[in-house]
Amino acid sequence: MTLASAETVSEPDDVALVKAIARGDASAFRLLIERHASPLHRLAYRMLGDASEAEDVTQETLLRLWDHAPAWTPQGGGLPAWLRRITSNLCLDRLRRRARLSDAPPPDRIDETPSADARFDSHRLSDVAQSALQALSDRQRAAVVLTYYEQLSNMAAADVLGIKVKAFESLLVRARSALKARVAAAGISAADLVEGA
Repeated sequence: MTLASAETVSEPDDVALVKAIARGDASAFRLLIERHASPLHRLAYRMLGDASEAEDVTQETLLRLWDHAPAWTPQGGGLPAWLRRITSNLCLDRLRRRARLSDAPPPDRIDETPSADARFDSHRLSDVAQSALQALSDRQRAAVVLTYYEQLSNMAAADVLGIKVKAFESLLVRARSALKARVAAAGISAADLVEGA
């Protein structure tokens, strides 16, 4: 007799044990607890991060097995999959309840909404930057857009424009100079523009 067949003879499978539990067999229930409690507890602990709660969930899962044994039918994944699904759902319920009924005081949050003045300044800076960008030559504007808005590398942007990398870098330097001059002419320093971005 092989080892696998000896185990089959000595230990009934989950389906046979659930049928025995449906008849009220406490020893079959103990055997299933020994077989499945540890993996269920591990799953619950990983989801909840609390050993005591994981123990409660494991016990509740196994009690549901006891209660639902007469109606249980084997499906894909068998009993372990069914028990894991119950455990996961119980954990999710607890996590939702935790989020709603937390004992912790609500966190102090500073209103991060910009003030009206800050929004006005931001719009003004944005308008100046957009106007300065539109005033550039087409190729200079393309260089700025590809580099700063599309975040392409110099090599990739040069490839898009069909020029060599050195030529692109020179174009970008001229575009930055022209932008800086136009922004300064509007009465805004480069530092203000960076802060407002």
